[in-house]
Amino acid sequence: MSKIIGVCNQKGGTGKTTTAINLSAYLGLAGYKTLLVDMDPQGNATSGVGFDSQGKNSTYNIVMGEADPRESVYATQWPNLFVIPSDISLTGGEVELVGVFQREIRLKEELAKIKEEFSYIIIDAPPSLGLLTVNVLAASDSLIIPIQCEYYALEGVSKLVNTIELIQSRLNPSLEIEGILLTMADFRTRLTLQVIDEVRKFFQKRTCEVIVPRNVKLAEAPSFGKPIHAYDPACVGARAYLKLTESLLKENLEAGQLAKERS
Repeated sequence: MSKIIGVCNQKGGTGKTTTAINLSAYLGLAGYKTLLVDMDPQGNATSGVGFDSQGKNSTYNIVMGEADPRESVYATQWPNLFVIPSDISLTGGEVELVGVFQREIRLKEELAKIKEEFSYIIIDAPPSLGLLTVNVLAASDSLIIPIQCEYYALEGVSKLVNTIELIQSRLNPSLEIEGILLTMADFRTRLTLQVIDEVRKFFQKRTCEVIVPRNVKLAEAPSFGKPIHAYDPACVGARAYLKLTESLLKENLEAGQLAKERS
């Protein structure tokens, strides 16, 4: 049975796109047919997996009803990983959707046409709480919310939680929080430890056990169009996202044998 996971946080710079890219890439590497849906007009998830969206159907075309999602799914160079790309045209989609019938569930309706073709669909949401993000929340079965280990970590998260509760009551009653993922942790600082403690108190059992450390390799990999497993599989960032994938799948994975075992 397919599962749609939205990666959301209206605050930028939290590791949202990094999480979407690497979680979907590890799921594919583990043998699960995975679709990465880029709903951020910046298109960083698209370029982060090395895909050129020029001349291709995009999420803009899908939510505006201009393209069939079946004709908008493209294979990437990574095992079992497919993408529906984004480009700058999606910026106008936020405004254009205002006059569209059932504007909040456009993405949900379109993904329903292809959902069962994939084991997992990972959606990278934009860093905002506008209509595009509402579409992501309405389409998702569960959410991963990355929170950076910094002073203002919880700033705005309460607004996101309120929005999630509103979506649950009106559009998507089965929506759940898969996990709160702490990112960019620098364990040398007292601040990071304080933020971790604060987030765990606030979200309790919903906080992921895995914490993604601050890691230069994670920051470098997208500029080469590579998920972290293809750029530096031995770095601490790669190990963290492998553990996150194991936690989601509830199974142990051996990084070096992933693709072979399930091919």
